[in-house]
Amino acid sequence: MTTFDDRDRNFENKFAHDEELAFKIHARRNKLIGLWAAAKLGKHGDEAMQYAKDVVLAEFDSTGANDVAEKLLKDFKQAGVKISPKEIQHEMEKVLATARKQIMGGE
Repeated sequence: MTTFDDRDRNFENKFAHDEELAFKIHARRNKLIGLWAAAKLGKHGDEAMQYAKDVVLAEFDSTGANDVAEKLLKDFKQAGVKISPKEIQHEMEKVLATARKQIMGGE
């Protein structure tokens, strides 16, 4: 193998690693936002954990960028919980920072 081949392979490995980290951070963010929403919806214990799992899976339901936020907004509306899209987005940004720290810090 040449040095160029080694660099190419290393670049591909780094790219794959970075993509895996990004996926884990996003999944953790979705779980955390799901737990936050579950509390707002009055869910506790196993019910809250199941709701958080459903929120994580919402990202895979369609190809839209806002699947999770849309699910939360719909669920809040159905439950009669008054919350704005801006509040949801703000909380998602907050928990993204937490998720990044947890995944990068190995928590």
